[in-house]
Amino acid sequence: MKNVIQCLFLIVLMMNTTHAQNLKQVAYKDGSQKLNGLVTDNTTKKSPGVLILPAWKGADNEARQAAIDLAKEGYIAFVADIYGEGNNPKDNAEAAKVAGKYKSDYIAYQKRIDLALKELIKAGADPSKIAVIGYCFGGTGALEAARAQLPIMGVVSIHGGLAKDLARKNIPLKTKILIEHPAEDESVKSEDISNLVIEMNDGKTDWQMITYANSKHTFTNPESSDYNKVMADRAWQHTLLFLKEVLK
Repeated sequence: MKNVIQCLFLIVLMMNTTHAQNLKQVAYKDGSQKLNGLVTDNTTKKSPGVLILPAWKGADNEARQAAIDLAKEGYIAFVADIYGEGNNPKDNAEAAKVAGKYKSDYIAYQKRIDLALKELIKAGADPSKIAVIGYCFGGTGALEAARAQLPIMGVVSIHGGLAKDLARKNIPLKTKILIEHPAEDESVKSEDISNLVIEMNDGKTDWQMITYANSKHTFTNPESSDYNKVMADRAWQHTLLFLKEVLK
């Protein structure tokens, strides 16, 4: 038993070391607010870049692992800091409050995304080959990146919030959009999807939605009780296929 525990400890230590070796902290600012992003360590040559927008608690393990996995595929990946230093929520109640703030103040959200995008380019990403992916709250942000008409080739919204204030006008959406939606996501209403379809069509957008069966909201996160490995693996392959199309 003691040997088993020691082996598990070594495995965890090796995993943590791998994370440390592959991601470097990047300090940047929005005015006086300090921001701390994470970038992969493959920045010695100009490569296509992927900006990762994390879920509502900030740069979690899912976002970090996505960055590491994207680096293995040849992309420079950058995990954005939306909330800023000292503002990461401690629990779901805080996360709902602060994420709700940025969903309402979408201009501020778009600005934080744009600042992170600039840091990704500074890190060495080819500015003509950039995409944005986001999880949950970050999936909402991926759509906001498209609505902000940032200089990106594509966005992937992964179990993101799909609602948009109906008072906002639909505009042309030039970037390609992939929406990965869990079929049993109780946080997304049927009218949200209907309105999104109208928005995409009004924007004359190159868009696609893939719906994953038997999947609840955070189906791609191994640490969630919603995790569905089969569908999560499919979603990741769909993400890679999309990125290959728009960036290479």
